[in-house]
Formats: sequence, structure tokens, C-alpha cells
Amino acid sequence: MSRLRQRVAQRLKESQNTAAMLTTFQEINMGPLIDMRNQYKDLFLEKHKVKLGFMSAFVKSSCMALNDIPAINGVIEGDNIIYHQYVDMSIAVGTPTGLMVPVIRNAHA
Repeated sequence: MSRLRQRVAQRLKESQNTAAMLTTFQEINMGPLIDMRNQYKDLFLEKHKVKLGFMSAFVKSSCMALNDIPAINGVIEGDNIIYHQYVDMSIAVGTPTGLMVPVIRNAHA
């Protein structure tokens, strides 16, 4: 494996070992978000040269939820639960050279 792949594998394994892995489903009304995207997608593409998707809204919503409900923004270290006053968010992104998982530090700001 390349050094990059080794580092990604190490980080993913650390995440698997330290984070709760779960799946949940929640229905939401996407209508307003779809309308907003349709309104700004052409302008966004022209200005930034990338398509406007939904991921940024999902990340922002997740950060807001972690701020609003601090009990879900914690980690267990030994016998202690440590609640973070910040939100670091990572998103797995497929690239031509493999999977990248950039960490957005202080994403709540």
C-alpha cells in the first residue's frame, strides 16, 4: 500500500475503534433545500466551477445538531466521558488516487 493508503486505513481503523457505528433513518422535508439548490445551482457552478450539491447542507445540519445536543458530541476515554466544545467533521471522498477522508476542524464555527 502507498503511504497515503496506509494513513487512510489507519485513520479509518481508529475511527472504527473509537466512534459509535450506527445507522438511523429520519424523514425530513427536503422541499425547501431542493428549491434553494435549484435557485442557486447555475450561479454556484459559474462562480465556483463545481456543482452545488446537498452535502454542505447535511454537514451544516450535523454541526448544528452536535452543538444543540452536546451529549452526542462526546468520546469515552477509559472510565470517563469527555464532551467536546467543538465539532470536527470528516467526510469520505472518493478521488482518482483512492479514498480521502479530510477532517474539517472547528466545523461548527
